[in-house]
Amino acid sequence: MTAAADGHATTLTIATVNNGDMIRMQGYTDDFTEKTGHQVEWVTLEENVLRQRVTTDITTKGGAFDLMTIGMYEAPIWGANGWLVPLDDLSADYDVGDILPAMAGGLSHEGTLYAAPFYGESSMIMYRTDLMEAAGLEMPDAPTWDFVRQAAAAMTDKDNEQYGICLRGKAGWGEGGAFITAMSNSFGARWFDMDWKPQFDTEAWANTLNFYKGMMDESGPAGYATNGFNENLNLFQQGKCGMWIDATVAASFVTNPNDSQVADSVGFALAPDTGLGKRSNWLWAWALGIPAGTQKADAAKEFIEWATGKAYIEMVAANEGWANVPPGARQSLYDNPNYQEVPFAQMTLDSILSADPADSTVDPSPYVGIQFAAIPEFAGIATLVSQEFSAAYAGQQTVEEALEKAQAIATEEMEAAGY
Repeated sequence: MTAAADGHATTLTIATVNNGDMIRMQGYTDDFTEKTGHQVEWVTLEENVLRQRVTTDITTKGGAFDLMTIGMYEAPIWGANGWLVPLDDLSADYDVGDILPAMAGGLSHEGTLYAAPFYGESSMIMYRTDLMEAAGLEMPDAPTWDFVRQAAAAMTDKDNEQYGICLRGKAGWGEGGAFITAMSNSFGARWFDMDWKPQFDTEAWANTLNFYKGMMDESGPAGYATNGFNENLNLFQQGKCGMWIDATVAASFVTNPNDSQVADSVGFALAPDTGLGKRSNWLWAWALGIPAGTQKADAAKEFIEWATGKAYIEMVAANEGWANVPPGARQSLYDNPNYQEVPFAQMTLDSILSADPADSTVDPSPYVGIQFAAIPEFAGIATLVSQEFSAAYAGQQTVEEALEKAQAIATEEMEAAGY
C-alpha cells in the first residue's frame, strides 16, 4: 500500500546540487511518487550556493528542507552536533552493508551513518587519447606531475582553443579549494601541523601554487581562475581540453556520445604524484541527509532508500546504460559483470580505494580529510583562502602575496577558535 492510499502521503522539499547525476535523478521522480505516493519539490543550486543555503538552514534550524544533499565534510560534523537524523534503521532490503566502507566511514560519526551516498568519487586524470598520441606521448597508469605538465604543453594550441590541461581555479572551499588541497598533499604540503599551526608559509605550499599557476598559465584556458567542475566539464566535452583532473563521476559524462564531442577518445589514469608517496586524488560522496527538525523523517527515509538503493541503479542502467548509473557507492556495482565492462569502472574503484582520509599528507597532520580538514572552522577559512588563491591565478596578486594572506587568515581564525 502506498502512503497516498493510507493517507500519509506528503511533499518532500529536497535541496540538491546541479550536477548531472542529480539532474538525472530528478527525471525519475515520478517513479518515487508512483511507489510511495509522496511528492517532491526540488531546490537545485550551484555547488557553492548549495553549501551556503543548507549550512545556514541547518545551523539556524530554518526548516526549509526535508532532505539535503551534503558530503563527507558536513555529515560527520553535523551528525556529532545532533543536526541530522541517524540512518540506523534502514530496511534489510536496502543493504547498508553493501555501501563501500570508505563511503560509509566518511559519512558516519562514531559508527553511525548520518547520510547515505547517492554517488561516491575520487578524482583521476581524464585525457584525450588522440591528442596524446599526436603529441608522441603515452600516458602512464600512474603519472607524475612533471609528466602531466610536459604533456599539457605538448598538447596546447591556444590559437585554436586547444588547451593541454583544464583544472579548477574557482574560489570556494569545495571548488578550487578542494582541488589545490588534494594537489598540495602530493607536494608534501598540509593545512596544519600537529599543533594546529597553519602551514602556508612553507616551501611545500609555495611549490604547489607556483607549479599549478605556472602550468595553467602555459597550457590552461583563459579565465581558468573562475572555472569549477561544470565549466571544465563543458570545455572537455567541447574538445578543448587535452587533460582534465577532476571527479571520477565525470567519466560517464565525457564518454557519453549524446553530450561529449570526444566521447570515443577518452582515456583514464590515476591522479599525479611527485614521488613523495601521496597522490593528488581526493575522496568524496554526494549524499542525502535528513535535518533533525523535519516532521517528515519517515518519508525522507523512503526517499533515501529509493534514490540510493540497488533498484535505482538498475532502473538507470535499464534506461540509459550501465555507464550512466551513479558510481562509487556500492560494492555490488563493482561486482556486476555488466558494470565491469564500463571503461572507467576499474580506474574509478582503484582511485577510491587508494584514497585514505586518515592518512592524506606526507608529514603527519592532526585532521581527517584529503581535500578538506574535518573541523567546523575549515569551510570558512578555506573559502577565504581559496579566494586569495584565485586572485593569484587571475594575476591580481603574486603567489607569495596569496600565501602570506592565507597564512594570516588561517592563523587569525584558528586562534580565535581556540586552537
